[in-house]
Amino acid sequence: MKNKSFSTKAGFTGILAGYHTNVLIAALVLLLNACTTVSNQPSDQSVDTQEGTSQGGTVSTEEQLADQEALKKSGPERPKIELTEDILYKLLVAEIAGQRNRLDLAVENYLDLARTTRDPDIVSRATRIAVYARDDASAKEAAYLWVELDPENSDAHQVLAVMAVREGNTAKALEHLEIILKSNGQGVGLNQRLWMVANFLSREKDKEQVKLILEELMAEHQDDPEILLAYAQVLTRMSELSRARDVLEQVLALVPENNDAAMTYVSVLNQLGQEGEALAWLESALKKNKDDFTLRIFYARILTDLQRFDEARRQFEILTVQDPGNPDVLFSLGLLYLQSSRLDDAEGYFIRLSETKGHEDDASYYLGRIAEEKEDLKKAADWYRGVSSGKNYFDAQMRIGMLLGKQNKIEEARLHLAEIQTQNDREKSILIQAEAEMLAEAKRFQDAMDVYDKALQKGYDEDLLYSRAMLAEKMDRLDVLEMDLRAILDKDPKNSQALNALGYTLADRTDRYDEAYDLIERALGISPNDFFVLDSMGWILYRLGRLDEAIEFLNKALSVKNDPEIAAHLGEVLWVKGDKEAAQAIWDTALRETPNDDRLRKVINRLNP
Repeated sequence: MKNKSFSTKAGFTGILAGYHTNVLIAALVLLLNACTTVSNQPSDQSVDTQEGTSQGGTVSTEEQLADQEALKKSGPERPKIELTEDILYKLLVAEIAGQRNRLDLAVENYLDLARTTRDPDIVSRATRIAVYARDDASAKEAAYLWVELDPENSDAHQVLAVMAVREGNTAKALEHLEIILKSNGQGVGLNQRLWMVANFLSREKDKEQVKLILEELMAEHQDDPEILLAYAQVLTRMSELSRARDVLEQVLALVPENNDAAMTYVSVLNQLGQEGEALAWLESALKKNKDDFTLRIFYARILTDLQRFDEARRQFEILTVQDPGNPDVLFSLGLLYLQSSRLDDAEGYFIRLSETKGHEDDASYYLGRIAEEKEDLKKAADWYRGVSSGKNYFDAQMRIGMLLGKQNKIEEARLHLAEIQTQNDREKSILIQAEAEMLAEAKRFQDAMDVYDKALQKGYDEDLLYSRAMLAEKMDRLDVLEMDLRAILDKDPKNSQALNALGYTLADRTDRYDEAYDLIERALGISPNDFFVLDSMGWILYRLGRLDEAIEFLNKALSVKNDPEIAAHLGEVLWVKGDKEAAQAIWDTALRETPNDDRLRKVINRLNP
């Protein structure tokens, strides 16, 4: 269709013959059948009244539909429509326009077809595309035509209700919503219809008007727990948390064993900052029903989110007794034991997970991580090769390359990394850093620098600049380090990582102390609890001779992160201040944790030979 215009019908049959697009063909088959047959099939899709999420602008049926389940009901009989050349042409123009992100043209042609054919399928599609295109006027016109053809169609009334909300017409919105609630959907109860209403209303911007509408709708349903629960969910989405909590307490008084209500209630309490009350409520509920698997796994996950890992692990252990093969439980236990460095226990759970169909990739990945942690490089690589797809596939492939590097198979590793397929710029950047870091580990610093130099010729990349700066520090190329970190700060003056790295380097490797202090002070204002920044502030204060202040910052940094470099710094300041006993105690503690840390040993040997 190169250089062809939509303004002429000439050659449109040939255009169809050459246009091989699955979405277009599928849509045309559906719509052409609608135009040439009399049908009484139910509509099972509902309209999404929000902005579409298509990345390419394609107006596909799926993207025009809401995420809520539609009401299933019989539609009206369609008139027998002759498939004329004009109808076919406009269908083609509309679909191809949608493919090319010309939503205005798609709406124009479908709305014209809706007016002339009055076919329910075409009217429905015209409405959906107008909604997707955010053309409220056209959506409203098409929806009114839809209601005229099918007066009780919930999808059409949903669109009109939203349009009324946007126009501030509360009475008209309520009129359409009441029709939805009173519709007789096949197998769809009142509570499900309210869920649908609640779902699309909660997305509208005028929250006060939406609240008023919902309050009026709720007036006749105050004793129905399912409807109250739907209402509470909407209040939660609207951040009306206190009101949502009150409604949920009303629900739980009516149906105390309703897990959906219980989990929503606990979630609301957490959002209100009442974690203690939420956990106490869950614990009380579990005492009454200790075998409630759903509630217990919810409790275990909340404990995990709160980083109460030991307690979470105990709950998952109870769950694995109830359901020994549950993959979610096995996976969670594997991660929790891995987090606490209990590698053998973690390995046992991931092996069990690997025997569960459909979870082999996750299990193989984490078994590879465990083997790598145990320094069994061959076994780790074998496990990583067992990851064939999924979110960990890229990382597993990258780790295979890094493991080859650790075995001094540098060129084989570089070849492997170069062959990994990437999905985006971030993954490309990660592979570049992996290759350069592997070369640096092998003391091939200039080769690593060449990798960064080549990559950065293509343009600015913050991560690569920062990584090259860190490599430059190892090579005593402070000019390159400063150039790269300042390039980052020119783009992002509040980048605390770059501020801190440059400030620390100036404090540690130069006598530009005032400049270093200013940089670190800026980083501290942005990231006051970052242990790296706290350590840097302690170090520059030490360089400035402000020893008591330095000790205060270094102690705080060490309390946040038990890091050997921080321990080395704190011990040095204490030693210089004259408190050699305290310094030695700090070093001894750090050595028990990291006996082979070079930075720590260099400081100890320098001050206490």
